[in-house]
Amino acid sequence: MITLRPSNERGHAYHGWLNSYHTFSFANYYDPDHMGFRALRVINEDWVKPGRGFGTHPHNDMEIITYMLGGAVAHKDTMGNETVIRAGEVQAMTAGTGIAHSEINPSREEDLHLMQIWILPEAAGLTPNYDQINVSSEEKRGTWRKVAGRNPGAGAVHINQDVDLYATVLSEGDRLSYELRAGRYAWVQVVSGKLSLNGVSLEAGDGAAISDESLLDVQAHSDTEVLLFDLA
Repeated sequence: MITLRPSNERGHAYHGWLNSYHTFSFANYYDPDHMGFRALRVINEDWVKPGRGFGTHPHNDMEIITYMLGGAVAHKDTMGNETVIRAGEVQAMTAGTGIAHSEINPSREEDLHLMQIWILPEAAGLTPNYDQINVSSEEKRGTWRKVAGRNPGAGAVHINQDVDLYATVLSEGDRLSYELRAGRYAWVQVVSGKLSLNGVSLEAGDGAAISDESLLDVQAHSDTEVLLFDLA
């Protein structure tokens, strides 16, 4: 079964410096029918104006992934990490027992464009952790490139939950399949472009909850970037 979450039905918040779309309930946007899917709790697509961003604020008991799409973000946290994350990079934080961090667009000219993803952890009170990787478009082209997981292997960030996150970049006409093991679920989020998923049409910003399917068939109808969450 594939349940579509259309882009134009997402929650929306505009603060001048921040333009944000919420796939699931977040902050002042509350929809009891869209509180998350399995362990997936937040998918926010954010555009942040130059020189602006999120000042120091706390988190706990959450796995937080930042998937960079454009521009850069200057990150600083109470674990002692201070770095710049650029387009094509993926950041993960285990908030665990508690962290505070800031995320600021350091550019004077370019908007920051990112997707922030929150995943519920497998346990409360974990030790905070930070991870960051670079994944080129070529590494994602035509294949499911794992970028995060509980057992990530080389070249992916670690999260404390039974979730694997994959990304792919497809050209128009490309076709890519993914086999779901028995008892597993999936969420597909279209970052850009147009595609069909088992015959269901999706466009940029659309998401889809998937259950009781054994094979996912993705066909790109334009140049396309896609995230795939394989969930317990």
